[in-house]
Amino acid sequence: MIQFGTGGFRAVIGEDFTRANVELLAQGLVNKIRAEKAEASPLIIGYDRRFLSNTAARWISGVFAANGIHVQLIDRESPTPLIMFTVKKTGAEYGIAVTASHNPAEYNGIKVFTRGGRDASREVTADLEKYINALTTDDVRTLPFDEGISTGRIEIIEPMNDYIDSILNFIDIDRIKAKKMRILLDPMFGVSKTSLQTILLTCRCDVDVINDRHDALFGGRLPSPSAKTLTRLSNMVVEGGYDLGIATDGDADRIGLIDSEGAFIHPNDILVLLYYYLVQYKGWKGDCVRNLATTHLLDRLAESFGCHCWEVPVGFKWISAKMDETDAIIGGESSGGLTVKGHISGKDGIYAAALLVEMVAAIGKPLNTILREIKAQYGECEMSEFDCRFSEEKKAELSRLLFTEKKLPAFPYPVQRVSYLDGCKVYFENGGWIICRFSGTEPLIRIFCEMQNYQQAVNITSLMREFLNL
Repeated sequence: MIQFGTGGFRAVIGEDFTRANVELLAQGLVNKIRAEKAEASPLIIGYDRRFLSNTAARWISGVFAANGIHVQLIDRESPTPLIMFTVKKTGAEYGIAVTASHNPAEYNGIKVFTRGGRDASREVTADLEKYINALTTDDVRTLPFDEGISTGRIEIIEPMNDYIDSILNFIDIDRIKAKKMRILLDPMFGVSKTSLQTILLTCRCDVDVINDRHDALFGGRLPSPSAKTLTRLSNMVVEGGYDLGIATDGDADRIGLIDSEGAFIHPNDILVLLYYYLVQYKGWKGDCVRNLATTHLLDRLAESFGCHCWEVPVGFKWISAKMDETDAIIGGESSGGLTVKGHISGKDGIYAAALLVEMVAAIGKPLNTILREIKAQYGECEMSEFDCRFSEEKKAELSRLLFTEKKLPAFPYPVQRVSYLDGCKVYFENGGWIICRFSGTEPLIRIFCEMQNYQQAVNITSLMREFLNL
C-alpha cells in the first residue's frame, strides 16, 4: 500500500521506495488526471540530491510520456519551492518533486503539487491512493527516457532564473546593498546553494559556503537545520565575524538561522521575527497562521496588531489553505517551514532567508537582540521537544491510551481544554500547552511543550514521557 503522509509519500530506499512503487504512483496519477480530463496540462517534475532522486524522476517521466501526457522536467538538482513556483507560473494542473525533504538519508519520497503550486490536499492524496492501490505492475505503461526526449514527449525546462527574479522582486535589494553584509551559507549538502547564493550576491553580500558538495549521506547528519546540526555553522559565524549564518534543509523548503553572536534562532522565533518585521517595519496588515505545534507567541503579536492567529493541523497544505481563506500575510510551522503572502503557497527556505537578510539590514541589530526586545514586550515562551521511535505494538498501545481511552497524566497546572484535532493537545490556563502526535513522515511520536520558561517545558515534557513510558 502506497500512503501519503503530511509531506507526501516517503519510504526507505529499497524497501518501499522502489522502481515498482514509484511507477505505480506515477500511473495512478496518470489515471487520476485522465479521470479529471486534464491530460492537456503538462506535468512539472523536479528532484533533489538524494540517492535515486534523478533516476526516479526519469522513471516518472517515462510513465507519463508512455501515457501521452507531456512532461516538463527540471533536469537539475532543484529546491522544492522552485518546482512549486514552476507549477504556479506555468498553470500546470499537477507537479512532482522527488525528495524526502529533511528525512534521514536512507529515505526518499515524492511530493505532489496541484494547480497554483500548492501541496496536494488530503482529499487529493486520498483519491490518488485509491487510483494507485487499484493497480498492479502489469497496468503500468512506460517509455525509455531517451525515447521520450527524442519524441518530444519529455521536455527539459530551466525555470531557475524566473524563480530567482521573483524573489528579488519581493525584497528591498538597495537596503541590503547598503549594509554590505557578510553571510555564511550552509546548504546541508542540499540544493539551495545556486539560488540563494545568486540572490545574496545580487544584493552585494559577501557570501561563503560550507557543506555544499554532493553527498547523498548528508555528511552523516540529519539534513534538517537545528541547534544540534548547526553547531559548526554557529562556531564559524562567530570566528569569521559574519552578520548571519543561514542553513536550509535537504530540499530547501525549511530554514535555520545563526545570528552574529552565534545564537541559534529557533524556527518558532523566525516566524515571530518575520511577522513582527512585516507589520512594524514594512507596514503590512493581516492575520497569521501556525500549526498546533508552533509557538503561541504569534497569537499575542497578532492580537496586539488587531489581527488573529489561526491554528491548523500539521501539514503545510493546511497552512496555505487557511492563509487563502483569511488573507493572512504569513504562515509557518515550528520545524522551519514558512511562507509569506504573494509568493508561492508553500514553504520556501530560500525566500525566507532573503527576507530575513533584509530584516537584519533594515533593523541593524543581531536577531537575538531583536527577539529579546519582542519577548520583553509580549512575554516569554520557551519550547521543549522530544521524539521517540516506536514499534507497531507500541504505536497501538499509545493510540489506545491517548486517543481511545483519552487518558492524561496529572498535570501541575489547571487544564483549560484538550483538543484531538491532530494528536492530543492540552491547553493550560496559564497559556502553556503540550501536544503528542504521530509523525506523518517517519515512525515517530513527537512531543512539543511550550511554557513561560524552558525548565517548566522540560518538566511537563518529562511528565508526559513517564506517563507514556517513553
